[in-house]
Amino acid sequence: MKYSSISAIPITAVKKEINEKIWLSSPHMGEHEMQYLRTAYRSNWIAPLGPFVDGFENDLENYLGEEVHVAALNSGTSAIHLALILSDVGVDDYVICQSMTFAASANPIRYVGAIPVFVDSESNSWNMDPEQLEKAIQWCIARGKKPKAIIPVHLYGMPAAMERICEIAKNYKINVIEDAAEALGSDIGGKKCGTWGDFGILSFNGNKIITTSGGGALVSKNADAIVKARYLSTQARDSAVHYQHSVIGYNYRLSNICAAIGRGQMEVLDKHVIQHRKNFRKYFYELLDIPQIHFQNEPGDSYSNRWLTSIIIDDSINNGKSRHTLYEHLAVLNIESRPVWKPLHMQPVFESYPFFSNEVSVSEQFFKQGLCLPSGSNLAEEQTDFVINEIKEHFLL
Repeated sequence: MKYSSISAIPITAVKKEINEKIWLSSPHMGEHEMQYLRTAYRSNWIAPLGPFVDGFENDLENYLGEEVHVAALNSGTSAIHLALILSDVGVDDYVICQSMTFAASANPIRYVGAIPVFVDSESNSWNMDPEQLEKAIQWCIARGKKPKAIIPVHLYGMPAAMERICEIAKNYKINVIEDAAEALGSDIGGKKCGTWGDFGILSFNGNKIITTSGGGALVSKNADAIVKARYLSTQARDSAVHYQHSVIGYNYRLSNICAAIGRGQMEVLDKHVIQHRKNFRKYFYELLDIPQIHFQNEPGDSYSNRWLTSIIIDDSINNGKSRHTLYEHLAVLNIESRPVWKPLHMQPVFESYPFFSNEVSVSEQFFKQGLCLPSGSNLAEEQTDFVINEIKEHFLL
């Protein structure tokens, strides 16, 4: 039996055809989702609202603690949009946003006609750099307009430097909209991600740590704000026998049928987090001796759900092996991997907006060298072994 020189995992038949795709992060159902769905079906509570929406919101509130209130919505993007409206963000206002994130973190800034100002990452957590954040705030103020909101992101479930970010925001009296779309189950010193800002954002998209098929939530300690969010997300219908609307509303509420799935998923959330962290540990210890590979750190008292295990590949010391060559190698074997998020300041739709970074941009470098590996909580052990062996083969041959 053949072994790699740095592995305890046998390399056997790793070149055989793989019929079943190894996904990056696929939905993973627990035992009771179907039971909840049947209940919704039998009671004819299919859509729009119903008792499972209330129950799902309660489940989230109990899990997050901190006396927060939750509005269940149809996406995390909707939650950001409502958070901006509730933060009184309007046309030509400045909103500071982390650059290394998915476009959904910034698209709602433009929905309300505001101007995104992008901030680079710090190399420790890969998230918003507090020093560059303060420079961006001062730049906005120098132009006669203090930013209305700050949107930090917990990239791949890794907590951002929220204590420092919130301290800066408090000093300048700016709302924090905490994008925890990828970070349900993560915390900083026991305080859950999604509860640090004036508003927190969650996502239950199909690839997240738990899913409702599609969905999201808005979180806040401000009960009145959540009441207003629920009002705005149901087309802002006034209390009247007839249909009456005093302000513009949105069709953003989560359906009862999706919330039924969510209630079952909440029962397995902690198990999913444990498995994602187990995946990370296996990748870390098995690939630790490959000098070209570096992992996303878990700084200080942060606890990450490790939604996606992400690596940086130093292409200066790998004899032509790079993020791209590894991506192609895995793709041929039906293994899904994905480059880390392309920074928003590099995206054609956002490249004309301000960006604050050090002389060498951390997010640009990470984009060039970063790759996300299969990390789902439903990965079989032999699948993880296969991916690890193929990564080793790629760098050792």
